[in-house]
Amino acid sequence: MHNQSKAYILTVLVIIFWATAASAFKIALSYVTPYTLLFYSTLFSTISLFVILCSQDKLELLRKTDQKALVKAALLGFLNPFLYYVVLFKAYAILPGQIAMSLNYGWPLVLTLLSVPILKQQLSRSQLLAVLVSFVGAVIIATRGEFTSFGDVSRLGVLLAAGSTLIWATYWLFNAKDGLDPVVKLFTGFCFGFLFTTLFGLVTEGISLPPAGAWLPLIYVSLFEMSITFALWLTALQLTSSAARISNLIYVTPFFSLLILHLVIGEKIYPATFVGLLLIVGSILFQGWLGRKG
Repeated sequence: MHNQSKAYILTVLVIIFWATAASAFKIALSYVTPYTLLFYSTLFSTISLFVILCSQDKLELLRKTDQKALVKAALLGFLNPFLYYVVLFKAYAILPGQIAMSLNYGWPLVLTLLSVPILKQQLSRSQLLAVLVSFVGAVIIATRGEFTSFGDVSRLGVLLAAGSTLIWATYWLFNAKDGLDPVVKLFTGFCFGFLFTTLFGLVTEGISLPPAGAWLPLIYVSLFEMSITFALWLTALQLTSSAARISNLIYVTPFFSLLILHLVIGEKIYPATFVGLLLIVGSILFQGWLGRKG
């Protein structure tokens, strides 16, 4: 099979898995606290990433990791999985899944804004327009189209969901290409992330065993939102002849996620959510098109 065909197959799998993530979060959070979900999903993710490393014969690369790379891994691990999922899971706990998921998909536009102070880049008028359109989409989603009121939507939840985009965008800014194997870097980052998660639990609410019904969604989140799906996505990017071609496919994910939230969780999907998500995704695709054109 041609490498590009393999990349498409892997991308379809990634879309399926990530589209189910919002529903899996809501199911898991019906059993456990956001912290418990974070602790066990990070634990199982770290284990599964180690298994992937072993299966790919990359343990030698892990042993060769130098001190500078470990310091960077500690920083990345603090941002993701620790801080990012602390904030995101709390947002999912107090918001409808459709709002938390849709707001979270605005992170590429936040990345554009952060590139100004951090990377000293200049924004064009077209990029500013894309950011503005995305912001309008986020407001439509958060207020369910009312603009002047959040209604019964938690303002803290909206703030946390928006904050998760800031953390995720910051993670990718510091996760620049550095020649390190991506799976090794992901594994070391998750090791540090699990360390931070454990320490956080010890000084806050403690670590407890989840109820029996929670194990399946906990394991599902760890495998198919975090570890295996990240590895599939990295492999697809390595196999494809055009990263932009498969990256654009990922943006059908939130629309599938809305459908799954409706069918599995029973959430009523508000028209404002769909319209706002269209504006966010459309502005991201427009910005990507501008980047390729430039």
